[in-house]
Amino acid sequence: MCELLGMSANVPTDICFSFTGLMQRGGNTGPHRDGWGIAFYEGRGCRAFHDPSPSAESEIARLVQRYAIKSRIVISHIRRANRGRVCLENTHPFSRELWGRHWVFAHNGQLRGVKRLPLDFYQPIGSTDSEHAFCWLLGRIRARFPDPPRQSAGLWRHIHTLSRQLGERGVCNFLLSDAQHLYAHCSSQLSWLTRRAPFGQARLMDADMTVDFQQETTPNDVVTVVATRPLTDNEAWTVMPPGALTIFSAGEPVAAFSR
Repeated sequence: MCELLGMSANVPTDICFSFTGLMQRGGNTGPHRDGWGIAFYEGRGCRAFHDPSPSAESEIARLVQRYAIKSRIVISHIRRANRGRVCLENTHPFSRELWGRHWVFAHNGQLRGVKRLPLDFYQPIGSTDSEHAFCWLLGRIRARFPDPPRQSAGLWRHIHTLSRQLGERGVCNFLLSDAQHLYAHCSSQLSWLTRRAPFGQARLMDADMTVDFQQETTPNDVVTVVATRPLTDNEAWTVMPPGALTIFSAGEPVAAFSR
């Protein structure tokens, strides 16, 4: 199984602390040695890094760890391959364009028979079931909404319906973003926490690192972190129930759908 990391914030924020914990699970404290990737939204742009090497040993991962890229939405993934060989084109997160926006997707789990789902506009580049699922999902969104919907609620309900259909095929934990919202779907394992004033200290489980966020933030900052497993051992994480879809905007949960 792979692991996911996402962030939604109300101001451009770096994810160096959480990413430092995640990258250790890619071959050091965890078995996810088969590549990693991360995508940062910056305005209308999306800056992405991918590497088929273990994140715990990757020089590119160390660069990302040191280089404090600030973003309001981030999606990251470390891979333990079970479908598709270990190569650059099979590393998550995957990205496609819709409505003039970058859509980014990362998935954890296995989906039985997903490659039998018909594709139209979007086609996979690699050989993973995850990328095929993303192409199908985004194609269904495009077919239902050729133009951006005026009200977000209809889009959110549609994504929830599609998520349930994918979940019927196996484990479907995923993070998705349309450059405006962060969507987190839990099939088996996903947790999140929101940091806001008054900020305190956070201590990583997988690295000898503690940060006092009161020294790193302003009183108005709101940041939500989503992860497959909690990254810190001294904060209260919310465990998502199976079948749930939660949508975050500017660091806050703005909608939730249950099974």
